[in-house]
Amino acid sequence: MKILSVLDAVGWGGTKEQAYITAVGLKNLGFDISFALSYDFEAFKEKIKDKVPYYEFEKETPFKRVSFFTYKRLYDIISKNDFDVIFANSPKALDYVRVVYPFLSKKPKIVAFKRSGRKSNIVSKYIKYSIADKIVVVSKKIYQELLKENFFTDRLRLIESGIDLSRFQRATPDEKISLRKKYNLPLDKFIFVNVANYNPEVKGHIDILKAYKKIEKENTMLLFVGLLTDTEGVKEAKSLGVKNFLGLGYREDVEYILRASDAFVLGSRLEGIAGALLQAMASGLVCISTDVGGITEYMKDSVNGFLTKPKDIDAMSKAMEKVLNLDNQAKESIIKNAIETSKEYSVQNMLSKYVKLLEELG
Repeated sequence: MKILSVLDAVGWGGTKEQAYITAVGLKNLGFDISFALSYDFEAFKEKIKDKVPYYEFEKETPFKRVSFFTYKRLYDIISKNDFDVIFANSPKALDYVRVVYPFLSKKPKIVAFKRSGRKSNIVSKYIKYSIADKIVVVSKKIYQELLKENFFTDRLRLIESGIDLSRFQRATPDEKISLRKKYNLPLDKFIFVNVANYNPEVKGHIDILKAYKKIEKENTMLLFVGLLTDTEGVKEAKSLGVKNFLGLGYREDVEYILRASDAFVLGSRLEGIAGALLQAMASGLVCISTDVGGITEYMKDSVNGFLTKPKDIDAMSKAMEKVLNLDNQAKESIIKNAIETSKEYSVQNMLSKYVKLLEELG
């Protein structure tokens, strides 16, 4: 069985992370899988080098989605290599596949994805998703919502996102000190961290900044990690008067930055399963999160983290204050429970479900 995993655009985020983990895992299990991606996605190409082969079809220009040549290149990749299954990893990747699909003489099986709670309109449902043979849903909550909407219910398959537990682990006290010295982070500050590409309308970056501003002290610090956090994030922090802030931009070494930190804050207004949150839990951080998407399936307030409503800056600020004042016994209990929770979302569990899905597709 030959599989093509289609990605659009160049920004690294949850979708790219899951596509990467899935492809490498399936490759190691003996599946013949390749990527189709942007010519300009150098970070991803470097990451998959010698692991998963790839083809290039998309060029980062303002006209890429209306360019005949974008679709022609994808058509040639699919038709000339006789793929059996196409993973369309995002709505825009599915757009590309949907356009070329009618012109393919051999019709590969199409796997689409619903990674967030964003609803599809009628046109999207019946024009785009109607070609999918299977639709992977990454959280139970979104899965139940799609069932209620009667969204191609016979094609839905629940496969929760997985995290690499060998990569995300709790630091020892000595390792944390060493990492802070390596990254030039203060040894005497309590560090809150958020990992998400800068997108305030979806990821709630400004909500986090405003909440942190309310509790900011000399012995605290806020880190943002992700695309544009070192430019737009820094600019917004300055405008709000946040002093102890650092935007690190896109990083390949997220696992070590997490280990160097104390607490994780997620301010998302829309999520699927929130892989970054699970990574932070696995890394032994005390986590604060909004209760959106599939997060409440695994995070229980005051048990393995702290939950707030999206856009509720006061509640998030109070949660940060609470985390700062946790005694050691309460903190260790929450961290232990969070690490145990993260183990339920292992890559191995996820891959076993993908293998079953591919067996269904025959």
